[in-house]
Amino acid sequence: MCVWRRRYQRCFIFLLIASTLSLIFQIWFIHSNPQFQGSAFQGMVNKWLNPGNKHAQETLKLFVKHTSQADLPLFLMDPAVLSAVRNSSHGAADDRRGTQHCRYLCSSQGVITLGLLGDSHIKLKPDLLQSLHADGFQYVITEGHDPRLASVASMAAGKVPHHMLFRRQDSVIHIVVLYERPGKFLWHAAVEPENTQKWTSLVGDRELQFGQYEGAYDKMEIIPTKLDGVKLNIPKDPAAFLQQIPQSRFLECDYEQARKFQTSYGSDQTVEDVEFVGKARSLLSQGKAVLDRIGVRFWMSSGTCLGWFRQCGIIPHSKDMDFGIWIKDYRDTLIPAFQAAGLSLKHRFGKVEDSFELSFQSGDVKLDIFFFYEEDDIMWNGGTQARTGKKFKYIFPRFTLCWTEFLDMKVRVPCQTLKYVQANYGTNWYEPVKQWDWKNSPPNVQPNGQWPEEEWPEVIQLFDVR
Repeated sequence: MCVWRRRYQRCFIFLLIASTLSLIFQIWFIHSNPQFQGSAFQGMVNKWLNPGNKHAQETLKLFVKHTSQADLPLFLMDPAVLSAVRNSSHGAADDRRGTQHCRYLCSSQGVITLGLLGDSHIKLKPDLLQSLHADGFQYVITEGHDPRLASVASMAAGKVPHHMLFRRQDSVIHIVVLYERPGKFLWHAAVEPENTQKWTSLVGDRELQFGQYEGAYDKMEIIPTKLDGVKLNIPKDPAAFLQQIPQSRFLECDYEQARKFQTSYGSDQTVEDVEFVGKARSLLSQGKAVLDRIGVRFWMSSGTCLGWFRQCGIIPHSKDMDFGIWIKDYRDTLIPAFQAAGLSLKHRFGKVEDSFELSFQSGDVKLDIFFFYEEDDIMWNGGTQARTGKKFKYIFPRFTLCWTEFLDMKVRVPCQTLKYVQANYGTNWYEPVKQWDWKNSPPNVQPNGQWPEEEWPEVIQLFDVR
């Protein structure tokens, strides 16, 4: 390859570059492959790639010392650190290693995130803040409305802590306050726009993992452990918590809009309306329980979605409930699961590969399930007229799913709700309409052919549910 005596300088440079590239490749390979995450060598790599994280470890230990004395129910919710815990073959506990090792906490991405299980009385005591300040911590605490007190009937929205930032030298700790909602899940607020400047002064160019939008999470069991010599609480099942983060976005119902709707159109309901709303709520709870149990995602669609978006409630004259489900999430156990829960199959239209639709009956209230298909830059669900076999296609702009709380239940709605509702009901969606023809009234409906008569026994199935 080369002659050392003649070209020793070139050989030296060549070998130096080759060795360096080999070392960089090995570090990159270990750093980017899950099977190595949480290992002792990964800890060294993290410290080499993130030299400031060692100081973050020391700062967190000092911070936890102060907060533990104040009995604050803090737990670790930092995605990078919990990922290292999850992937570690040695488990979460790290009691044998001291602060000289940084196997987990050095995985953080510049900000270590903690959760605080809050209630309406959570407030940091002045002596705790003073002691933290004396140890070099700067802080910002933001407050905002308490959604647990808000409703269509009430303007009450007491102030509660939402987020807290603590900075000591170059280390930042972000505390996300989580509140249990009536729907038995945990909720956190978004960072309000007016607080952004205050936060920027402490965060700098670091990226916060939580606060871009409101979030919703299942309640979780918290257990004590020790990571890199620091005593912390963590979710008992880190993997389950991490899995929720990408789909955690939460949308609050617009109570102010609902009050305006109520003022404009009234809220008086007949005895029949009140009875229907009670039955519909029960059916929503039943349907949610079935689909949650078999692991099928669903969202409130059509009139049910409109009722939530427009008036934060059920439309009394709708007389049915509507769910949407991705066709890719359909499974053969769905129909038997509903029947086992006491819901009768009323009709089955279409095929799984085209315009599939199910309807179940509970008493005199119907649950329609529309299956959605993805096609280029649109999403659509189908409809079938039982008498003629005509097919219809309802077209929506592409959308993603968010959580909301509806009738004290945690359920999904399209994140792009306005566009979704406008597609289905037009720009006059705000005005109540009692006469609605599913084949002609929706602005997004279009003819989609007709089922061949020989296929009708398969694609048009009606059942006696008396």
